[in-house]
Amino acid sequence: MSFDPERAAIRFGCGLSPRIAPPDSAEAMLSQLTGRDRAAEAFPVPGFQAAVAHYVAVRAARKALRATKTEADREAKLKARKKVERAMSDDGSRWFASTMLRRALTEDGFRERLVAFWSDHFTAFEQGGPLRFSHVTYTEEAIRPHVAGRFADLLRASATHPVMLRYLDQSRSAGPNSQAAERREKIGGLNENLAREMLELHTLGVEGPYTQTDVRQLAELLTGLSYSMKAGFKFRPGLAEPGAETVLSVEYGGNKARLEDIYAAFEDLARHPATARHIARKLAVHFVSDRPDEALVDAMAARYAETDGNLPEVYAAMLEHPAAWADQPGNIKQPVDFIGSSLRALDIVPRALPSGKYGRMRRMFFTPLQLMGQDWGRPAGPDGWTESDAEWITPQRLSARLIWGMTMPYELRRALPDPRDFVETALGRRVPEEVRFAARAAETRAEGIGIVLSSPAFQRM
Repeated sequence: MSFDPERAAIRFGCGLSPRIAPPDSAEAMLSQLTGRDRAAEAFPVPGFQAAVAHYVAVRAARKALRATKTEADREAKLKARKKVERAMSDDGSRWFASTMLRRALTEDGFRERLVAFWSDHFTAFEQGGPLRFSHVTYTEEAIRPHVAGRFADLLRASATHPVMLRYLDQSRSAGPNSQAAERREKIGGLNENLAREMLELHTLGVEGPYTQTDVRQLAELLTGLSYSMKAGFKFRPGLAEPGAETVLSVEYGGNKARLEDIYAAFEDLARHPATARHIARKLAVHFVSDRPDEALVDAMAARYAETDGNLPEVYAAMLEHPAAWADQPGNIKQPVDFIGSSLRALDIVPRALPSGKYGRMRRMFFTPLQLMGQDWGRPAGPDGWTESDAEWITPQRLSARLIWGMTMPYELRRALPDPRDFVETALGRRVPEEVRFAARAAETRAEGIGIVLSSPAFQRM
């Protein structure tokens, strides 16, 4: 099989649109990827300092509430705290709206899918509290700028971002012989979380050629990676374990702790053959099939190795391979892909999303996503969202998709398109005849749209 525009838009992009033409070649997809990020320009998302502003405001409001001495003062401070927390939630809804509008209206759907893929690969988030929407800022700063660059740079950016350092408890990790330990400062001791996930998930893979000794040595090497709320990433030599560490038989560092030695380890991990294979397989599984053609994985891994982890070259190897265009059902869409492609097929306009209104956004999107199995920005663990199709089509999760498809389009677009046209818009020229018949036989437009969005054909990439 060779390049197919509609399959490119569905399998490697954000879905079909009645107004935005699908890409006409793999070269065009790659060219867009390395060009201007127009979707981000149109629908901006701020960086980590915006989340920090929420953190500062909420903590100050909560502190003021605890300090009250009269009932009247308590009522006033409680009202002020709720106002600050509501403003934080409303900002979170704005950031979500921008994320979904990028998917719905971009001409560069491959970029949006890659941003989501790499954000999941390098999972980092807050469980709750004043920084609970900071995962959006992490994606914007650490992931999005590097999806068309070198894997080593993406690894470095994610590992040194405050959200990742907080998520894996790296920021207070200190060597047992560090200056901080000798001074008996209040530190957390040596933490292996980031080192373990870096080897197991981010680079070499679960079956990679590393041992517990490598994990421990890398954890000691990573001591000193920290941050401050005001300045962001910060290297703290006082937390660093002195002396050299040996990771995968390579020695790094010496008597003086240096950030450059950590970066050197990142480069070597990114360059490792096991990393090439791990990344190639993950990309193939995500975009093509739960069980990808081994020849496709081989081609992508080889291109990774040949180009020192140049990601656009790896993507090109994927898009050039016949297995990527096989005429077979693609992966089940993850919930955020299902909703994003629905918005795109509906030709949604920005004002249709209740941006800045957390209550409505929760009812229309956040709660449905939870019921579909994908709590926005909060996967179950550092390994991110599952790629197994079976996990996304349980009776309860499938029911949530059906309900959303049957009810929400009418709230988003009161003037719904004719289902007889919409079925072609959403599914392209490969519309199954039974879906076309059901769309034509629907008693109402809302029912017809829901039938199309709920169809097995639309649920797959």
